[in-house]
Amino acid sequence: MRAVGYETSPPDKAVEHLSDLDLPRPFPTGRDLLVRVEAVSINPVDTKQRGPLDDPGRFPRVLGFDASGVVEAAGDDATLFRPGDAVFYAGAVDRQGSNAEFQLVDERIVARKPDRLDFADAAALPLTAITAWETLFDRFRIQPDETERGTLLVIGAAGGVGSIATQLARQLTALTVIGTASREETRAFALEHGCHHVIDHSRPMAPQIAELGLGPVDYVFALTQTPAHMNDIGALIRPFGELCVIDSAALDLAPIRFKSVSLHFEYMFTRPLFQTADMIEQHRLLSEISRLVDAGRLRSTRTRTLSPISAATIREGHRLSETGTMLGKVVVAGWPEREDKDASSA
Repeated sequence: MRAVGYETSPPDKAVEHLSDLDLPRPFPTGRDLLVRVEAVSINPVDTKQRGPLDDPGRFPRVLGFDASGVVEAAGDDATLFRPGDAVFYAGAVDRQGSNAEFQLVDERIVARKPDRLDFADAAALPLTAITAWETLFDRFRIQPDETERGTLLVIGAAGGVGSIATQLARQLTALTVIGTASREETRAFALEHGCHHVIDHSRPMAPQIAELGLGPVDYVFALTQTPAHMNDIGALIRPFGELCVIDSAALDLAPIRFKSVSLHFEYMFTRPLFQTADMIEQHRLLSEISRLVDAGRLRSTRTRTLSPISAATIREGHRLSETGTMLGKVVVAGWPEREDKDASSA
């Protein structure tokens, strides 16, 4: 099968080392599904996975997380899906990735693809939707029953996670949703995806929040450059408020300490990485995302599509992600036609 990744450990993190590979097709056992991948999307975590590893047993190594495709086969213990089912998922950080024609993935983190979306639009959703859902409804413990009152600030509202978090909050809660954006196009995108108000995170945010007349913010979901925003967050969040971050950089907690703010970390790979007892919750929440999409309440955040899936287009997707200016998500879809038609079963 065709794939994109590393044959051996690369010398550094340069994107140019990603290459086209020819690998054996894997075989599903246990609760694994073998999925024929039709489209993938690029996330910042994809770019962070590039580079050398000390363990030679991890090579050949395929990168990628978000995917949509069709179940080709299922392990003996799999019960949720059958061959021919169209699915979408975000994969696991400790397994071979989605940038391959065929991928093994545990059925407990997979859901049926929304009927109203094609594979490209569906591939844009899983990782960001899981991150947003787990933050709002697991970390913050907000009830998705449209009665929750208060204010939610999403720092970086026009990115992949932000544009799903604002949709979910607007559709499933009664929160007032404030997004941040620093350019006119990102401001418009944030408003289109559920924000009631948009402020500029390139300027001091606390005075802008005060101008809205909403009082201190109850929940802050920080998605970008959190260390640089900590003083502002400390000034604008209410006492006993809640802050969730996805950054891995060190944070100065002094600005929120005396307000007794609860700090949460969100890492959507925790459940599959540690095989937690509630791992199947990702199947359930993605199934709910699929239902909401088909009901017309959520939409894909795909804004750009590259084709076909190859080392060249995956590298381009990584470069776009690393600009830090992407609206929504970039998707890579479809495989090039094989020159040798007899090789289709390889």
